[in-house]
Amino acid sequence: MKKAFWLAGATILALAQPALAGDTIKIGFVSTFSGPTAVIGNDMRNSFELALDHLGRKMGGKPVEVIYEDDGQKPDVGKQKTEKLIQSDKVDFIVGYIWSNVLLASLKTAVDSKTFLISANAGPSQLAGELCSPYVFSTSWQNDQTPQAVGTYMNQKGVKSVFLIGPNYAAGKDMLAGVKSTFKGQVVGEEYTVWPSQLDFSAELTKAKNSKAESIFVFYPGAAGVQFLNQYAQAGLKGQIPLYTAFTIDELSLPLQKENAIGVPGAQQWVNDLPNPENKKFVEDYRKKYTGLRPTFYGAQSYDAANLINSAVIAVKGDTSKKDEMKAEMEKANFKSVRGPFKYGNNHIPIQNFYLQDVVKDADGQLSLKTVATIVKDDQDRFHDKCPMKK
Repeated sequence: MKKAFWLAGATILALAQPALAGDTIKIGFVSTFSGPTAVIGNDMRNSFELALDHLGRKMGGKPVEVIYEDDGQKPDVGKQKTEKLIQSDKVDFIVGYIWSNVLLASLKTAVDSKTFLISANAGPSQLAGELCSPYVFSTSWQNDQTPQAVGTYMNQKGVKSVFLIGPNYAAGKDMLAGVKSTFKGQVVGEEYTVWPSQLDFSAELTKAKNSKAESIFVFYPGAAGVQFLNQYAQAGLKGQIPLYTAFTIDELSLPLQKENAIGVPGAQQWVNDLPNPENKKFVEDYRKKYTGLRPTFYGAQSYDAANLINSAVIAVKGDTSKKDEMKAEMEKANFKSVRGPFKYGNNHIPIQNFYLQDVVKDADGQLSLKTVATIVKDDQDRFHDKCPMKK
């Protein structure tokens, strides 16, 4: 009787114990899940979860555990959440990061601990250059690349002058620098606004109008982008000074921007109508799972991040202690990306195409983004030669 009781107790005790280290693939996901930009973080989470569904919620035969943490769009909070995930939760990978300043604040913690970090959005120039790391990969771009493509397109359109407007933080500075690096015309003015609190752009729009610039380039993601387009139209500039943009118009902001977004071209490395099978499945299944919503480039990059991690875990048969082997596999970009084929540069930033996107009405009469043309092919960021890692 005592023996039976002891065995029963041992069984209960065993069931109560947490899974042994290595029994699951643990992933930390840092993004913004509160405040006005939470819609971006939610889209990233939705897409990551869809990728896990498509993978059967397993990688390398092991179940996947994801711990989502809200950075509140604050660098100090993002750093704290990154430290928690690495030091307390002991995750195998960290993914996410919308904001460049949050990523830069969190970077050292990941690199020092040799924890793989996959940025699914933020692409500060330092990450591509002097702060590149064997443990850091991007499934998005370096910040300058998309606005560089816009600058190239403006050259193709024969634009002679531009007034630049963007937020005063790491990504805003990179974006405007990107345009300046390729645009061959005259930059007649450049304004940086308080981020993220400033949502009144009337003074900047007045300066742009008074500058007599032939065009305006703007970078404002999320709610700020909605406000900017509204004020641009209200100021009567929509019919006077053409607007070019990067990241201001996406599938999250478009339902709020409505007609104001029509005729405002932008660039992106992913658009929802790219004709590869993986992208078609991603878009179709996203719309089925999250009724009424469309995926964005934020989500596409997060979906790719899950598949990049999966490729590494499969390569080591689930043994995440084999970091060198996982790094070597991820460097191959050996998975089916929703953007189509791409490859990594020596700094682990994608070398990829950038497309002209425009706002159109779809078959249902709804506004959506459409791929119009390829602006640049196999584009490599301009900071890769500052990265000490060699290919």
